[in-house]
Amino acid sequence: MGWQHTFTLAKRAKGCHLVTDEVVGHIRPGLEGVKASVIQHTSAALTVNENYDRDMDMALDNIVPESLDWQHTDEGPECVTSFSHTKASLVGSSISIPVTDGKLNLGTWQGIYLTEFRHLAHTRRVVATIMYELLRNYEVNT
Repeated sequence: MGWQHTFTLAKRAKGCHLVTDEVVGHIRPGLEGVKASVIQHTSAALTVNENYDRDMDMALDNIVPESLDWQHTDEGPECVTSFSHTKASLVGSSISIPVTDGKLNLGTWQGIYLTEFRHLAHTRRVVATIMYELLRNYEVNT
């Protein structure tokens, strides 16, 4: 079936945070296959981008401004979260990356980002799954 592990990323406030090393630290050595990661939150997201990009947060703030007349106040008037939910939907809750020889097979400049959309710092849970048995048992019929 594969390997699966749930872990918690360190507490971070709003922004786009490079977390590649933190994610790699939770992967069992020697695995090979396809790694799928899902963040279990609606006000944060995971993405792959250039590992030195300082403009993502600014761009997302311009695409989805907090100043709109947001209606979602279910968590209290001081905690309007529609903008963070909208950004999380646009960025996405999951990523897939090949794992080769036990290492993430990312491009030279690629890294994994946690995009945190809430101003207060939060820890975030991630479920990492490496599907390897399915790949190992796959046979091509020619």
